[in-house]
Amino acid sequence: MNLRKFFDLAVITGILLGAGSVMLSYFGNPVNSGICLSCFLENLAGAMKFHDEIRMSYIRPELIGFVLGSFAVSMKTRRFIVTGGSSPVVRFFLGLFIILGCAVFIGCPIKMILRLAGGDLTAVAAVAGLMAGVWVGARYIRAGVALDRPSTLPSINGYVFPAFAVLLFVFFVMKPSFIVFGHTGPASLHAPAYMALAAGIVIGGFAQASGLCITGGFKNLFLVGEKTLFMGVLATLFSAFLVALATGQFHPGLNGQPASHLSHGWTFLAMVLVGLASVLIDGCPFRQIIKAGQGDVDAAVTSFGMLAGAAIAVGWSIRATSAGPTFGGKIAVLSGLAVCLLVALNYRRARRLSR
Repeated sequence: MNLRKFFDLAVITGILLGAGSVMLSYFGNPVNSGICLSCFLENLAGAMKFHDEIRMSYIRPELIGFVLGSFAVSMKTRRFIVTGGSSPVVRFFLGLFIILGCAVFIGCPIKMILRLAGGDLTAVAAVAGLMAGVWVGARYIRAGVALDRPSTLPSINGYVFPAFAVLLFVFFVMKPSFIVFGHTGPASLHAPAYMALAAGIVIGGFAQASGLCITGGFKNLFLVGEKTLFMGVLATLFSAFLVALATGQFHPGLNGQPASHLSHGWTFLAMVLVGLASVLIDGCPFRQIIKAGQGDVDAAVTSFGMLAGAAIAVGWSIRATSAGPTFGGKIAVLSGLAVCLLVALNYRRARRLSR
């Protein structure tokens, strides 16, 4: 596949992601949260009783769609390649801390773009923080930091995460008594199930083909000046802005924005954590879910780490509120940054010793 085709796919995926997210909000998803991986995982953790906040308990069909769309396209294009074994414990905990960082900002990198496109100026600090974190991560990569190389694994390993998505779909349809569906708060705000699932499948399929990743777009730009994924990020922003404007969802301002707070310093640091950790594991939360659907066992391990982080974020009151980050959230961000730096320094040392 030539570079031009990748460029076109990245832009198309960005348009679908941005416009689709805003339309999902228009038809019922929370405002500026048409697609938010950290929010969706918090909902899923509640549905599976990993935390007891019923207002945050719901199985989001979009999540299921992302995995199944990625799986279907990777199988069709013979890009379903089962690999793994690259520092699994490190990846699990970095995935966990990524979601804790998202919880302090109140949103993943996709929601950051959606909030900005909807006029939420508090997201500016998040953009600056994410870019700073990615820049630091890119510097470490340039210095030789990299987690262990994955190896080829028996194919059954690659089917575990898609099978998990199918199981979630069964739970969503059958609604067994051990799965919780909240009827108030964020859990009660959702687009029609068929629309959410279809959007997830389409976006997941295109994301697998294009490799679109929010942090990856900035990383490639900082490392080698390559703009393909970055143009996909810009397409996400501008398509979301245009659809928000057309549907009356654009409300510019700093105060009183939905699911936001004014602690800009902690927003900045939280997204530094998200950006840095995402570079170390090679992909933002959205990209990890997509890669898990295409047979990447390391991404599946990271995704389960993100699910654990989502449960902790709500269960331990780490998630920020409109009043700002909690004490636990501040500790989580600082701890996560320390862990990222320890990982980077240790793997840089390991690479030097192996030469």
